Order: sequence, then C-alpha cells, then structure tokens
Amino acid sequence: MDKTQTDLQALREIVGELVARVERLERKLPTEAVAASPGRPPETPGLPFGDVQPPTAVPPSPPSVVPVGEIPVQTAKPGGRDEADLEARIGTHWLNRIGITAVLVGVSYFLKYAFDNNWIGPAGRVVIGLLAGIGMLLWSERFRARGYQIFSHSLKAVGIGAMYLSLWAGFHLYNLIPAQAAFVAMLLVTASAATIAITEDAQILAWFALAGGFSTPILLSTGQNREFELFSYVVALDMATIVTVARKPWRLLLVPSYLGTLLLYIVWYAEFYQRSQLMPTVIFSTVFFVMFAIAPLVARRPEGEGAPYAVVSLVLAFVNAGVYFLEVYAMFEEVDKQAMAWFALALAAVFLFLSRQGLTHLPDPESARQLRFLHLALAIGFITVAIPIRLDGHWITIGWFVEAGVLLGLGDRIPFTLFRGFAVGALVLGVFRLLALDNFRVSTLIFNARMGTFSVAIMVLGATAWFGARGADKVGRQGAAIAVIALNLLALVALSHEVADYYTRAMAAARPRYNAARFSPSVALDASNLRSIRLAEDFTYSALWMGYGALLMIVGFWRRSAFVRWQALVLIAATIVKVFIYDVSQLDRGYRILSFIVLGILLLAISFGYQRDWLALAGSRVESRGVRSGA
Repeated sequence: MDKTQTDLQALREIVGELVARVERLERKLPTEAVAASPGRPPETPGLPFGDVQPPTAVPPSPPSVVPVGEIPVQTAKPGGRDEADLEARIGTHWLNRIGITAVLVGVSYFLKYAFDNNWIGPAGRVVIGLLAGIGMLLWSERFRARGYQIFSHSLKAVGIGAMYLSLWAGFHLYNLIPAQAAFVAMLLVTASAATIAITEDAQILAWFALAGGFSTPILLSTGQNREFELFSYVVALDMATIVTVARKPWRLLLVPSYLGTLLLYIVWYAEFYQRSQLMPTVIFSTVFFVMFAIAPLVARRPEGEGAPYAVVSLVLAFVNAGVYFLEVYAMFEEVDKQAMAWFALALAAVFLFLSRQGLTHLPDPESARQLRFLHLALAIGFITVAIPIRLDGHWITIGWFVEAGVLLGLGDRIPFTLFRGFAVGALVLGVFRLLALDNFRVSTLIFNARMGTFSVAIMVLGATAWFGARGADKVGRQGAAIAVIALNLLALVALSHEVADYYTRAMAAARPRYNAARFSPSVALDASNLRSIRLAEDFTYSALWMGYGALLMIVGFWRRSAFVRWQALVLIAATIVKVFIYDVSQLDRGYRILSFIVLGILLLAISFGYQRDWLALAGSRVESRGVRSGA
C-alpha cells in the first residue's frame, strides 16, 4: 500500500512538471495563435493533481503552479539586437581590416629593415612584392570557399595593392621594367581585379580596380606629352566602367570613374596643353562628356535604392555638364568667344533631347522624372548663359527678360513647375542687371534704349502677374502680387530717370561756357538760375509721385482691387511725408503752395471716393459684422 501511494505521488509530480512546461510553452506563443487554435477547449482555473486526464484527451488549461527549480525565461533588453549587430560588424569588418593593416605594417617594417641592410636586392624586392600579392590572391580563395567573403575580399585588395606598388617600384625606383612592360603588367592587374570583382560580385574590388586603373598613368608617367595614348586609355577605362554599371547595380562606380577622368584631364591640361592641340582636346572632352551624360540612363538601379544611389545620377549629370562647358570655354575664350554662345545653345538642345530619353530608358518613374527635370534645367541654364556671351550691354538684360517671358508661356501650356521657377530666375537676373549694372547713355527723352529696356521688363512682369493670377495655387497668386509691386516700382524708377535726365540737360544749358580765364567775373555761374532748376526738379518728383499714386487709385477703384489701392495709399503716404518735411523747407513759396494745393486736392478726391462708398465697403463691413455677431 505504501509503495502504491509512493508511485501515485511520483506520478503526480511528473504530471505537474509536464503541465508547468506546457504552460511555459503557451506563454511563448502569440495570444492570437493560441486563441485561434482549432479544437482548443476553454481554459479552466486549474486542475487538481488527483484528476489525471487520459493521454488521448485534450489537456485542459494547466494550473498556475510553478514547480520548484523552474528557470525563468530570459527576455531581450531593448536595443540588444542593435548592440549585437554593432558587435558583429566590429568583429567581422573592422577588426579584420585593422588586423590586416597591422600585419602589412609589420611586414613593411621588416622589409624596410632588410632593404636598408641590403639583405635583398632591387630585383628581389620587386619579385617578393609580386609573389606576395599573388600569394594573397590565392590564399584568399581558401577563406572564400569556407564562406568568409569579407576576409577574402580584404586579402584580395591587399594583394592587388602589393602588385601595383611592386610594378611601380620596378619601373620608377629601380628602372628594372620598361615603361611598356610595366603598363601592360598594370593593365593585366586592373583587368584581373575587375574580372574577380564581377565574378565574385564584389563591388569593393571594382573600386580597387578603378583606383589602380586611374593610378597607372600617374605611376608610369615619364614627363612626356602623350595626349592620344593617355586619353584613349581613359576612354577605354570609362567605357568598361559604364558597361559594368549597366550589368551590375553598382552605380556609385561612376563617381570614382568620373573623378579619375577629371583629375587626369586637369593634370595633363595644366602641364601640356597648347593651342595647337585644340581640336583633339575638344574631341576627347566631348567623348568624355557624352559617355557620362549617357551613363545615368544605362546604369542599373540597385535593389532598394537609397538616397546616395538616387542622388549620384543627378549630381553626375549636373557636374559633367558644367565641367564640359568650362573646359571648352577655357579653350575657345582666346580663339572665338562669340562661338561659345552657339555652343551653349547646342548644349541646351542636347539636354532637351536627353530629357526625352530618360522617360524611355529608365524603368523607375521617379528617377526618370527627376533626371528629366534636371536635363530641362540644364537646357534652360545654358540658354541663360548664352545670352550674356553673345549679347552686350542692355541687350543682355532684354535677352533675359525675353527668356523669362518664353518660359512663362511654356509653363502656362505645359504642366511643368520648373519652367516657372526658371522664369522667375531669369526675371531676377534681368531686374538686378537693369538696376545695378546697366549704364545707359541716352540722347533723347522717353524714346531711348533705357525706357525700352524698362518697358520690356514691365511687360514681362505684367505677364507674370497675369499668369499667376489665373492659377488656383496660392504660390502663383503670391507671385502675381510681387510682380505687380515690382512692375510699379520699375515704372516709377524709369520715369524718375527721365525727369533726372531732363533737368540735367537744363542745368547744362544754363551754365555759360568758360573762357580762358575761367574764374573771371564774366564767366560767373548764374546761381539763381541753377537754383530755380533744382527747385523745379524737386517739385516734379513730388508731382510724379502724386500723379502715379492717383493713377493707381483710379485703377484700384476701376478694377475693385484692394491690393492696388493699398499700393496707391503707400505711395501717397510717401508723397505726404516728402511735401510736409522736404518741400516745406526746400521749395520756394510758389512751388510750396502748388505742392500743398495739388496734394490736398488729390487727398480730398480720394476721400470723397471712399465716402461715396463706390466700392460698397460699408455694406461689406456691416455684412461681416453680422456674420461675426451671428457666430
């Protein structure tokens, strides 16, 4: 009997332990999965140890009894995954690279010590470097076969660098290898590195191959001018890069390829370029430009392309266009500067053509749209640059205003916001040049080049205001308001210039000619006559401001535009300040009386218009008050 009770107690302990384990497993499962389990009976508060279910029955919910000695489940701390990833990256990447660097530094010190003590001759040094590089390439394959890709690529990079340096030492330091043989050997190293990179899908090795490829002409330079050989080699290297990025999603390789090309071109140009080499240099520059203009269209898009990959095509297209134009401009500036205007227009046509190609060659609609906008922006930019190159003086300003008008018309017909943005840019350039840089020498009043230029600016600003007011967007209406203000300011400035010219001529006519004794009383200046001319000029400015303010007020009443009326009020306020402060102290009694009378009549007329409520402003105020009180 005692034995039976002992066995029963042992059985109960076993069942209790099993039930507790099942409970721990259920806690680890998601609540939804547990609730949705088919055939699961509803949970019960607990199960006595004496009611042992048969093995075939579905066990009810276990009791909340935790046996002694249970090990609690360990939960992960927040950020543990990130810390583990950082730890793994440090262990696999950075320690690997630092270790390889340390080994190389130690070996370098040993070799230097051996070289300093003449243990190894020049030929032996070169051979050791080449054998070490080849050995690292072969040794890296063992690690790649075992799955250590990063470590394998690091060894390959070190081996490639060792071979480049050994060949350079054999050619440049020890004169053991002829230039042609060294070039062929470095070319083979570059081709081998590129082949390994493509075969093993290792972008880092492709970067090393490009670095070695562009370093080869510098490492093997003999100080001689070999333009055709150098640039033909660079063209082949760039073409290989473009073919690679068309097959592999390695668009970032275009950056070192372009930078290497630009560096070699600048170094050669600064050292060897002469005007007799104009045409071949322009041809090579054009080839480089065409290759890197097409590269963003054919480059393969990486999976999950991030911001750096998306931006590289846009930056490359922009820099390539600007650098190419500057290269050609530097060569043609002393030959035929005017031809650069037609060259800029030709580039604009090229980018207009490329803006259409991106829509058909790029599979990603967003990338195609961004690249298209950039190409259109470059086309417009080159048109803007062509204007000051081809034209002179105020014709540059007129050209920019005409360009702004054309872009406004295109922006109204084509739903392309960038057109309007460039139109505003051209307008800003034109207005700045008109007010700050243009120096007009006019011989007639009103009908002169200055008034014509201002008239073109006013017409384009009027078109800007009209197009902006037609749009439904808030930005367009704000732009229209700014254009109207600028239009009125330019009109006042233009009329003020005409007033100044008129009185300048009157002043010159009032001065008698000096004779040989220029300080004698016979040639004394008629001070009273000159003073009357200055007083008349001051009064004319006041009359101009009052008249223009009255005109704006009439237009504001006619068009029922509060915006125009407010401009009139501001201008009239400025006139009031001038009359009451400046004219009172400076003008003669007659001009002073006339200024106050004219200003008073103008103010009374405007006040009468508001009191008659021609615009029904009082009704609007009453209605708005009723709305507010009802609210």
